Amino acid sequence: MANCAIVGINWGDEGKGRMVDLLTEDYDVVVRFQGGGNAGHTVINEKGKFALHLLPSGIFRSGVVNILGNGVALDPENLWTEMQDVMAKGVELTPENLKISDRASLLLPWHRDMDELEEMRLADKKYGSTKQGIAPFYSDKYQKKTILAGELFYTQELKAHLADLMEWKNLTLTKVYGAKPYTMAMLEEWLETYCEKIKPYVCDTGVFLKDAKENGKSILFEAQLGSLRDLDYGIYPYTTSSNTTAAYAPIGSGLPSAKIDDVVGVVKAYSTCVGEGPFVCEMFGNEAEELRKNGFEYGAKTGRPRRVGPIDIVATRYGVEVQAATTIALTKLDVLSYMDKIPVCTHYLLNGMQTDRFPFPSALKNAKPVIEYFDGWKCDISGVRKWEDLPREAREYVMFIEKQIDCPITYVSVGPERDSIIIRK
Repeated sequence: MANCAIVGINWGDEGKGRMVDLLTEDYDVVVRFQGGGNAGHTVINEKGKFALHLLPSGIFRSGVVNILGNGVALDPENLWTEMQDVMAKGVELTPENLKISDRASLLLPWHRDMDELEEMRLADKKYGSTKQGIAPFYSDKYQKKTILAGELFYTQELKAHLADLMEWKNLTLTKVYGAKPYTMAMLEEWLETYCEKIKPYVCDTGVFLKDAKENGKSILFEAQLGSLRDLDYGIYPYTTSSNTTAAYAPIGSGLPSAKIDDVVGVVKAYSTCVGEGPFVCEMFGNEAEELRKNGFEYGAKTGRPRRVGPIDIVATRYGVEVQAATTIALTKLDVLSYMDKIPVCTHYLLNGMQTDRFPFPSALKNAKPVIEYFDGWKCDISGVRKWEDLPREAREYVMFIEKQIDCPITYVSVGPERDSIIIRK
């Protein structure tokens, strides 16, 4: 069976969760391979509306095994809270359908503290962090100063390891930031309250995935955020602290031998961005507020109003290249139905020259959008389920994007529900 990665093409918040929820019907395993609780995947189905931050979006499909891979920033506190929330709405979570890699590193309590303290220190130069501890976590991981989930089964060694890390981290908390230190009593309470709860789900997921591969099971790899937030290929330093690309999926999932057959890149019909950093096509004022209101563009994790703008062809084409996308899911086309004229950022103006190439991050602040306008369709399309039933203007808009980014648009979403989708053959 074919394996597939679902990834974001732009700045994140493209609608990856609803696409995972839709496509998991055809897959046996869903794996989150990077990131942590700093972003949200919104899923709407018969059980309600869910904003998932750590749980894979395949948990709503019976028979699907969901895995948090070794590349994930595993936050026991947020994970257990999220698990309780979804179970309260009738979603079954057991060690049979949810598995946590024993090689996933734990996001420790001080990581959120460090995140907030550093943003406060940066003041007006801040990166726009969600303050979920992601950057300090990945920094510590690469310094080999984290705890692996598998260490929860080795109590004596775990506490000794935690004590060593606490001594080291308290030096930074107290002497750099003037913050209060942690105590072992605080960490032992954290272990008991959260880590013990998730412990039954921790196992050698690498063995499970290897067996799944050998038995011909199909695997869906779920990414967080988008190409432009990738640590290596995004708008550095205004990126996340992990690799959001499909190429990282085999490593972060725990199955380095995995072959990815299809990459579904998710793109909004317009642009949104949460956090700081360059956003060339950004709208402002009443125009921005109207788009934000119609698309309900507020962060799933933070509730912050998202920055909005027209679809950015330059950034999207770059994102498609970075992800090596084989097909595109275009989401929220219905949101644009109120517009008489629909703006599209087709090029950038940089140093007096027009370009269709995405610039080096340092140059982005000087780039200006070149905007073209397309006729709107001015009618409700949320009930449309066939391509040919879309208004001509909507079809022309989709086909223009498809041509410009040189990647087929197979899925067109016209609403948030699972079935609000047009599949182009």
